[in-house]
Amino acid sequence: MKRAFRIIKRTLIIVLSLILVLAVAVFFYMRQPQFGANPSGERLARLERSPHYKKGRFHNLVEKPTITPGYSISGEIYNTLFKEYPRREPKDSLPSVKTDLLKLPIDSNVAVWFGHSSVFIQADGKRMLVDPSFSGKGSPLPGSVKAYKGSNVYTAADMPPIDYLFISHDHYDHLDYETVVALKDKVKHVVCGLGVGAHFEHWGYAPEQIMERDWYEKIEVDSSFTIYTESSHHESGRGFVRGKTLWMSYLIQTPGLKIYYSGDGGYDGRFAEIGKKFGPIDWAIMENGQYDKAWQSVHLLPEEVRQATLELKAKHLLTVHHSKYTLGKHAWDEPLIKATELSVSQPYRLATPMIGEVVYLNNPSQVFKEWWKGVK
Repeated sequence: MKRAFRIIKRTLIIVLSLILVLAVAVFFYMRQPQFGANPSGERLARLERSPHYKKGRFHNLVEKPTITPGYSISGEIYNTLFKEYPRREPKDSLPSVKTDLLKLPIDSNVAVWFGHSSVFIQADGKRMLVDPSFSGKGSPLPGSVKAYKGSNVYTAADMPPIDYLFISHDHYDHLDYETVVALKDKVKHVVCGLGVGAHFEHWGYAPEQIMERDWYEKIEVDSSFTIYTESSHHESGRGFVRGKTLWMSYLIQTPGLKIYYSGDGGYDGRFAEIGKKFGPIDWAIMENGQYDKAWQSVHLLPEEVRQATLELKAKHLLTVHHSKYTLGKHAWDEPLIKATELSVSQPYRLATPMIGEVVYLNNPSQVFKEWWKGVK
């Protein structure tokens, strides 16, 4: 009996020691600069005054469970770890175009997609960059989410001076620490949701560079160039603390164009409202990838992308959030295949550029290849 008690006691000591070592390791790992900083001081006081901040965190306009009823978090973790899903990432290197962004005429209205949600936009003399991720990583866990072969051909060094850097939310695949630190000296202004500026200040950006906004505000760049901050239905957080920063979508109104960027977020009534307020919209840059029925509330399914594009009264659609990282269970090229199928006979035009290919925003006749065909 005594021997059994000694074994149990020794086992408990070993288990508790391992837990303590793991806790200490996690504590110090989470202190790395890539995890950013939580809002504090006047920044925290300001976001606490937001009507969308309640009970210690931001909330979506209509509360819905992140996991769809009928699914479970434990079940999804099990499926991801132990089930096989075909073609989640390409075996081949993705085709791309290496455009010299520094030589693009400043008076040309263009967009260049870099894979996932990273997009360069030049419109009416302003250079903008959206959710750049050039580090080749979509997660803070070493080796967990790597960029596909051929998808990470651009770096911060390839970017021209940026007038406005847009961040939709602070998840790692949209706010990439290594990228924004490398861009710091090229960026004039950062546009982001409430609380996100804490990360940028922690990483060396000056407070005067940062434009933090709530939903339904606007930034008047000049008399004919306005940025509108709109809502989304999503989440935020870079560590164990969730919901302390606000997730966004944006409507950029230039003298000649209206461009909407959805950020991440599930389908809700915002698309119809934005269409009524700002439509018709020239270009809708829409999340379409890493979706799943299990988390439909926070990511658009392809059919919902089509419906949202129609409600936005968009003339042109550019889909993003695909072709760089594997975060969902669908085949890597399924978002492109479905977007193409669903765009047939629709009033909007679908643009499917290769990574790095210039999209001419004022040329409705530009032809795009179905470049994913034949890529294994």
